[in-house]
Amino acid sequence: MDCRCHSSGNCDRLSNPILFNILSQMDHSRPHENSYSSVSHRCTCEMRRTVGLKRPSEVCKEASVVLVKTVHFMKNLPAFNQLPPKDQYLLLKNCWAPLFILGLAQEHVDFDVMDTPADSMLKKILLNRQQGPDTDREQPTMAGVSKLKYCLKKFWSLDLSPKEYAYLKGTTIFNPDVPDLKAGLFVEGLQQEAQHALSEVVQLLHSGDRGRFAQILLTASSLQSITPGFLTELFFRPVIGPADLLELMVDMLFKDSIDSWS
Repeated sequence: MDCRCHSSGNCDRLSNPILFNILSQMDHSRPHENSYSSVSHRCTCEMRRTVGLKRPSEVCKEASVVLVKTVHFMKNLPAFNQLPPKDQYLLLKNCWAPLFILGLAQEHVDFDVMDTPADSMLKKILLNRQQGPDTDREQPTMAGVSKLKYCLKKFWSLDLSPKEYAYLKGTTIFNPDVPDLKAGLFVEGLQQEAQHALSEVVQLLHSGDRGRFAQILLTASSLQSITPGFLTELFFRPVIGPADLLELMVDMLFKDSIDSWS
């Protein structure tokens, strides 16, 4: 007997009634809505796919240089060194990511990515059982890469001078909104000083562009949408392996004085 199934045949209804009901609902839906849903789904999947660096050895080296410069920039600020060690740690923990992105922009570090195979659900379950929850790291996605590249291109289009970058980094480091700061008011004052210095430099270098200062601050605010976990996995995991990046930065910042506040 020829039992080739058609979308409206009895064979579909009997062999898989759930599938038949779904297909029937799709057949009765309006064509333009179904088409839009399919396109939207494809776009979402496209942005969620996991990616990795195309030239990891070169880009990770450049990123590592930027990170070292970022930590040393913080360490060499006299006002930063006046803060309690615990506050220094909290500012490092909460501000290193946007500072690092500013460093990528200033050094004009560009990169390309490629698709990486995602772990199967079974593999994730087995890894979690064997190694615990620490293996559940944020995976770099095309959506994250698009956000980062957008920020970098915005800064490159602004073409900031070294002084503008320096004072903008100051406004980023001294963030009074970081929780549990002991010297929050002092940090707020330092941020205001950095913003004022940035404003003066912008007026001096770009006197005819009245909107530049606001544009710089607006562009800098977009840095908060890029997570430290994303940056760690994309630029540093291939180099540091399972090590904790924050601990490595703390070692660079404090060296022998870590135990004084831990």
